[in-house]
Formats: sequence, structure tokens, C-alpha cells
Amino acid sequence: MQYRIIAFLFSFLVIAQISAQTNGNSPYSRFGIGDLTDENFLHLRSMGSIGTSYVDGYHINITNPASYASLTTTAFDLGLSAKRSTLSTSESSNTEWNGNLQYISLAFPLSNPLNAILNQKKRPYDLGMAFTLMPNSTVGYNITSQDSIAGFGNTDRTFRGDGGSYKFIWGNAIKYKNFSFGVNMGYLFGNIRYEQTVTFQELPVGYQNLFSSKYNLNGFIWGIGGMYNKVLNQKQINDKSSQTANILSIGFKLKSATSFNTSLTESKLGVQTPTSTSQFIDTLSISIDEPGNGKLPLEVGFGASYYHGNKYMIGFDIGAANWSTYENDADPTIANNPLKNTMNVSLGGYFRPNYRSYNRYFKRVYYRYGLYHRTDPRVIAGEQLDAYGVTFGMGLPFIYQRKISHANLGFEFGKNGSNSVIRESFFKVTLGFTFNDDEWFIKRKYN
Repeated sequence: MQYRIIAFLFSFLVIAQISAQTNGNSPYSRFGIGDLTDENFLHLRSMGSIGTSYVDGYHINITNPASYASLTTTAFDLGLSAKRSTLSTSESSNTEWNGNLQYISLAFPLSNPLNAILNQKKRPYDLGMAFTLMPNSTVGYNITSQDSIAGFGNTDRTFRGDGGSYKFIWGNAIKYKNFSFGVNMGYLFGNIRYEQTVTFQELPVGYQNLFSSKYNLNGFIWGIGGMYNKVLNQKQINDKSSQTANILSIGFKLKSATSFNTSLTESKLGVQTPTSTSQFIDTLSISIDEPGNGKLPLEVGFGASYYHGNKYMIGFDIGAANWSTYENDADPTIANNPLKNTMNVSLGGYFRPNYRSYNRYFKRVYYRYGLYHRTDPRVIAGEQLDAYGVTFGMGLPFIYQRKISHANLGFEFGKNGSNSVIRESFFKVTLGFTFNDDEWFIKRKYN
């Protein structure tokens, strides 16, 4: 029964993910393919997004596909977010809320660990698999500026954009002794629309000058990851089985520089009446169904984490991407606004007072914390954007169909473009659910 429920939720959320996303108002999203989505799931974002070396038997980590092989139960994960954003310049500011469905994901070990107990024999390797649908980037802005042109009077310039890109990922991993290796293969797709309007306020019969452009993109993407997990006090554990394990996890990830296809479905330049938003009085130029190409950057990352049993964990991530090689035939802004290479650094972890406590619920809770600093590939007025923030959250265990699952509540305070003419400060609330089930792929034995 619960498998059918998960299948229904997955199908329903696939539709919701594509049709119900609210992208907010971010002027930065005009450049590149929009605001890039953090690939870390919500439990990792609450720790500063340190997914490169993070391994967990109950939570999904698609940032490093090698982690799939360490899953001990099937996990179904979904996440939601709400963001309060304030955009400010030297003259004005604007605040608004927006929200998104962040991802849906299903991952599982390909052989149930309970089989090793039933068979009284442990395999020398473990396998894991995952399916994920999530946004790759979002475009959403609606900005109006006013100026004056000699002979024409006051004018309003309006810039609008919406859409974005998504990715569906299929991942596989294998673990042998202390080493694990994984591969993510996926499909990138989406639609993006831009529009610019000039309205003459003081002309008695003034038409709007309008330029609109809409294109779609699609292509295959892939990445790899590896992990090495080492028990640092194995000798003490052998002497005393109740000894807490101290584990060091080291990970790396690589996302390939892959090409994608674009199709300029419509590009118009014309004039229309001030009250019309759809009918052109005169079309000066039009282009339809023009094919093109694009190229995403190579991304690499390295991280390390230290685990003291189930008590606490601390780790860091370092990553880089060569966005200076980004190409997109459907985006005319690239020539005048080339992107730059990026770097990111993050630090985070969790503390869990006593996961075995049976009468103190909040001692079993994960208390997560983190911070990060990132450079952004986009350049505004000659300055490369940057972002930094502080995160914290809680992993709240609960029982679902006699299985322990988790609600992941997170909070994030941050700033984007602190060195830009347009600065953004934001507060984000996230809520995710991870449902676990340890009965998949189990081989029952009867006497």
C-alpha cells in the first residue's frame, strides 16, 4: 500500500514541480540561465551545503552520487521553501515573499541489509540507486525604470522574465570496503522568456516598443563522485564493541562540461498600443524556430567530514566552476555580459544529544548549523556578484508506518550582491520530509 502512495505522490509532485513554481523577482536572473538552484537537499542546506563528503544511511545526498551505496533503507524525500527577499539600491527598496517546491527524490539500496542478517553472510559490496526531479535554475523578474528622452518626454522601461530549467537525475553507486563510487546521469530541460517594453508617457498617440524572446533548452548531463570512509579507532572498537566509532569521510565530485541544445521558439521586435499586451500594431522583425547550442561549465568539489558516532559531525566543502566557458546561442546578452569562474566554501555540521533517549524527544533531534561564501558567475556593472549566509535547522524524527522518518526544518539568512548596485538580503524557511522504509528488496525465509 505505501509503495502505491509513494508512486502517486511522485507522479503528482512531478506535475506540481513543473507547473506551480513561483520564481519571485530577481533582476540577476536575466543573465546566464537564471538563478542556479542549490543541489543539496534541505538537511544539507541547514549545514551550509556540505554534501560532497556527507554520508547517511537514512537521508539522500545527490550532490555526491557515491553516497547512494551507503543507504541502509529506502528513502523518499521532498522539500519546500519560502523566501522573504528585500532588493535595495541607493534610492529605493522592495520586499516580497515567494516559494518553491525544491525537489522530489526516491533512493534505495539495491540489496536490503536485512538480507545479510537472514543469510548470515555479508556481501563484499553494496549498491544504491536514486531518482530525482528538481529545478536547475529559475528566471523571474519584473522591473520598471523611469527616465526622460529629449523630444519624447518621460518614458517607462519595463523588463520582465520568467521560466527556468529543470533536471531529472538517475544515479547509481557501488561501495567496496571503504571506497564508494557513483554516477549521476540526467536530462536538462526548460523554457525561458524575456521581454522589454518602452512606454512613452507624454506622447498623445504613443505606442509601446516591445522586444520579446522565448526559447527552450534540453540536453543530457552527467557527473561522478567518490568517497573514502575510514574508522579511525577500529582497534579500540575491536577490543570493546561498545566503543563509539570515530569516522573520517573524504569525498570528491565532478560535473562534466556538457553541451545542450536550444530552440528560439519566438523572437519579436515591434510596437503595440499602450493598453495591449498581446497584439502588435506593427512587427519590425520576427524569428521563429531558430536552433542553437549551449555549453555548461565543468564543476569540481572536494570535502571532508568527521563523525563522532551519532553524537556530532563537522565538515567542510570547497568547490569551483569555470563559468567563463558558458555558451548559449539563444541569449544575446552573453557577448556583452560574459560570465566568470566561481568558487564556494562552506562549513557545517550537526549535534545530536542522545539518539537513544526514549523519554526526551528533543535529545533525539538533529541540531544543524552552517555558513557559506560563494562567488556568482554573473557580473553587474563590472562587479562579480557574491553571496554569503548563515544556516541552521533541526531534523525532527517521527514514526510513519512503524518506521523512523524525519521532518527537516531549516532557516537561512543571507545576502547576494553585497558589492553590486542592486543588493539582496533574504530570509528563507525550508521544510522537508524524508520517509524511510527498510522492507524493500527483502528476501523472507520460512521454515
